[in-house]
Amino acid sequence: MQQSIKPTKAFRIASIVALVVGVGAYFIGLYNAPMALNEKGYYFTIMLFGLFSVISLQKTVRDKMEGVPSTKAYFLASGVAVASAIVLLVIGLINAELLLSEKGFFGMAFTLSLFAAITVQKNVRDGAALELNGTTTQHKPKGKIEEGKNDNSRYLMEVEQTKAKVSQ
Repeated sequence: MQQSIKPTKAFRIASIVALVVGVGAYFIGLYNAPMALNEKGYYFTIMLFGLFSVISLQKTVRDKMEGVPSTKAYFLASGVAVASAIVLLVIGLINAELLLSEKGFFGMAFTLSLFAAITVQKNVRDGAALELNGTTTQHKPKGKIEEGKNDNSRYLMEVEQTKAKVSQ
């Protein structure tokens, strides 16, 4: 099992902002798009399906990494769901009567949203795992964390020593 490191607050916030920007831009673009209501419903559903499927796939992959039992069928179903969401969006955009720039906009907003959803899910999972284990180790630029040990005090000592050297 791999030791989790709590993501920094800046990274967690950036991930959430990326998710909000991606999903928000996609839905605002969808609202303003010159297409029929049933087409808008199609793209709305694809976004929700895509977000759910990448979160499910990320959870399954993480469960496997941590040794949590997970069936191969669910793993494959999650992977097929992610691929299906992407393929359905691509097919829809190819056949849509939109400008090429609009098609690119929807594709990029969708991609950003899926990537951000995976990252937010990972951050939530890392934070929850550390809270359950009783550790709150922040990401450190140097040093390796030994499994099962919380070496915050050693890290803080190194920081203080570095500050002392710089101030001399």
